[in-house]
Amino acid sequence: MIKSLRTGFTAAAVTATLVTLSPSAGASASAPLDQVTVDVATVNGSGCRPGSAAVAVSPDNSAFTVTYSEYVAQAGGGAPAVEGRKNCLLSLVVHVPQGYTYAIAKVDYRGFGSLQPGAIGTQKASYYFQGMSQTAYRTHRFDGALDDNWQATDTTGIEALAWSPCGEQRNFNINTELRAEVGTSDPSRTSFMALDSTDGSINSVYHFSWKQCARR
Repeated sequence: MIKSLRTGFTAAAVTATLVTLSPSAGASASAPLDQVTVDVATVNGSGCRPGSAAVAVSPDNSAFTVTYSEYVAQAGGGAPAVEGRKNCLLSLVVHVPQGYTYAIAKVDYRGFGSLQPGAIGTQKASYYFQGMSQTAYRTHRFDGALDDNWQATDTTGIEALAWSPCGEQRNFNINTELRAEVGTSDPSRTSFMALDSTDGSINSVYHFSWKQCARR
């Protein structure tokens, strides 16, 4: 039985550099004072049926969080093979104050893993603005035995950030994947990787970087 996720994360962060889109010139700016909003335009995938993903923006406009309620991949213990890989494609409408543009500078993924000795868990993610090229997947691997909360972090430097085009409304797309594999573990025992939470304490945090658009 999959245990409920009700504790704060304790795993050490794993850091990877994002393969970004074309760099943009200009200095970074403080977050705008007017409140930013993020709405879910569409949600698709075996790990996130409609209504199972929620988005909230921090009061200081520094980040937004995505919380899933049904995002679990499992293997072994009689689980069907299709349960070993789950994915989710979120398309978000980010409303920013006039004169500002944004990029995503860092993403913190938090979840729970229960992996038998020899089992393997994988978390992957890529990002792109509507109409632009998708970044390469960033991959984080976790080896069993594991029975704890986990965290994985993707970062990119300010000089290589991909900015949303000024004056245009383009959806921000997040493509994630979870895998659980039996590996060399006892196939009669269940292993799982989860990005979901029963109480909202486990979520994914997307950190904004802000820039003021050039006046025309």
